[in-house]
Amino acid sequence: MTGMEAVGGTVSPKGGEVVHMARDGEVGIILIDNPPVNALGAAVRAGLAHALESLDSDPAIAAIVLGCAGRTFAAGADITEFGKPKQQPDLQAVVAAIESASKPVVAALHGTALGGGLELALACSWRIADSRAKLGLPEVKLGLIPGAGGTVRLPLLIGPRRALAMILSGNPVSAATAQADGLVDLVVEGVGGDDLIAQAVAFARSRLAEGGPWPSIRDRGPDRFETEREDLEADAAGYARKARGLDAPVAAVTAVRNALTLPFDAALAEERRLFEGLVAGEQSQAQRHLFFAERAAAHVPGVGKEVAPRTIGRVGVIGAGTMGGGIAMAFVNGGFAVTIVDLSREALDRGLATIVRNYATSVARGSLTEAEKDRRLARLEGATAFDSLAGCDLIIEAVFEDMAVKKEVFAHLDRVARPGAILATNTSYLDVNAIAASTGRPQDVVGLHFFSPANVMKLLEIVRAKETAPDVLVTALALAKRIGKIAVVVGVCHGFVGNRMLAARGAENEALLLEGASPTQIDRVFTDFGWPMGPFQMGDLAGLDIGWRNRKALGRTAPIADALCEQGRFGQKTGSGFYRYDAGSRTPVADPEVEQMILETAAAHGIARRAIPDAEIIERTLYPMINEGAKILEEGIAARESDIDLVWVNGYGFPLAKGGPMFWARHHRIANIAETLAAWFLRTGSDQFKPSPHLANLAQER
Repeated sequence: MTGMEAVGGTVSPKGGEVVHMARDGEVGIILIDNPPVNALGAAVRAGLAHALESLDSDPAIAAIVLGCAGRTFAAGADITEFGKPKQQPDLQAVVAAIESASKPVVAALHGTALGGGLELALACSWRIADSRAKLGLPEVKLGLIPGAGGTVRLPLLIGPRRALAMILSGNPVSAATAQADGLVDLVVEGVGGDDLIAQAVAFARSRLAEGGPWPSIRDRGPDRFETEREDLEADAAGYARKARGLDAPVAAVTAVRNALTLPFDAALAEERRLFEGLVAGEQSQAQRHLFFAERAAAHVPGVGKEVAPRTIGRVGVIGAGTMGGGIAMAFVNGGFAVTIVDLSREALDRGLATIVRNYATSVARGSLTEAEKDRRLARLEGATAFDSLAGCDLIIEAVFEDMAVKKEVFAHLDRVARPGAILATNTSYLDVNAIAASTGRPQDVVGLHFFSPANVMKLLEIVRAKETAPDVLVTALALAKRIGKIAVVVGVCHGFVGNRMLAARGAENEALLLEGASPTQIDRVFTDFGWPMGPFQMGDLAGLDIGWRNRKALGRTAPIADALCEQGRFGQKTGSGFYRYDAGSRTPVADPEVEQMILETAAAHGIARRAIPDAEIIERTLYPMINEGAKILEEGIAARESDIDLVWVNGYGFPLAKGGPMFWARHHRIANIAETLAAWFLRTGSDQFKPSPHLANLAQER
């Protein structure tokens, strides 16, 4: 700390100083130094408490600056401590000590001030921020609410409606927005490190010159927000409708309301009670599991940290249909120059028009500015010849799901693409090894399985073929991060992880219909479980013809779905599928014609229909899916259980609150699943129900 006198530090259990103290004249400085993100673990909290007590009791110190070393302010609590025995002092005690200090405290924010880091700052008298700083309370994304006063102090500082929106989104705001809201008192341009601390020291001196008393959020009553009360309740009702069974948003609404209706300390106590209940609850455990799963998925077995990604400038996309257009938008949105190719001028123009229309819709909704729309469209160009892809560093084909067609495309790319370009297939099912073999550069070939709409859906399955080079995988992971995708590396098999398990989940759907269930009952069981929609609603939404084509290619049948497709009932796009859809509506309506078709088909197959219990629907759909996940792990198609969970939560709508199919199975009933599958296997003899040996191993591990 240039120009400042160091006066001590505190030592972590590993022997390194995690909190430093210094002084600049009459201003004391506390600097957290706990890389990489200055997480507020036990050693840091103890260091903060010691430093604060030392400086606050020093008669030569008139004000205190709280900052952080490295690239960021404290980016939150150490979530590995959640659910474990508490180590004192806890974060609430440190926050209370800052708030009750006899001397004013200035928080100097840079990088990201998130969660507990922002709660520390809220306890300070003032907050200054580097112009590039981001501030937020992301706890809701872990199934939690802020637990060290964030739901009480933030509403009293910036107003309950703005605070609730910030807490429930979990997304950080810019320093400029924070200043406009009153969360930050001063924004300084282009500073960091010692310069930011120096600015904070100067700010403290200017406030000392003005004299006390020093401001505290605790002393700000809620009366000035009385006019927001009615609107807050309307906001809360809307958030409750969107919560979809999640506990944390409901708790956040309650906690913010308490900030207005309860005495300050009572509101803090209620926040803590709600927080601790969420920490111990299954939903937060599930969401914390997914948080760590994302970080684990970035590490590919057998690929070392020394492997560097390839440089990607221009991206090529082959196919201007729904999927190709969505992929092009995803890369354009990520800042890449994109060439989209379709051999049909009519198809290309139609695809480009759709992209323009999608961006115009975003502008109309207010989620995109006109200027940003123009910048994105300027990065996109269309072409009708493969030669236009010669300068691309990454080329992704998104053509018809047919092996012969894809092999032909890759043979063309082998001749056109520059040496070292990555060639990717967006196949949902097909053998990426066979596609790679149609080129003379199989090491450059990888599967990039996007989910529709590709510019919206978060999941990206990166399919590692037999000869895919390590730097291609590293590049794909880096690209996924840049375009805002959650990536999981998977191996080659039919359907990879997601669609292979989806087939297992859906294998009994038609049998259940023929034996006595209805599409409405099965879909209701799924939504009661927490899915956004059931399998028949989903089929109608995606288009029944997709599965129909895939079944025909594999020589398989599904009597009801096939009959619907033969009648041209492909789902919402044709106005009818398993359900009927009124003109202009996406609301499914039970169709007597489908019910009659099911009855007639059951009779033709000699099936005596019966009432199917809801529990049986769960057993015959979800259990085989989990069993297939165990087989995928056994075969090495997925590296980890958590990788499977990421795929299903982010690509297929598995309930977030349940953490993914493998997490749900392991933490609730995996032994029972194995036993139930074994019983169904004995009853039916179907391999669909034959328990994987790996599933039995997981049951024993539990």
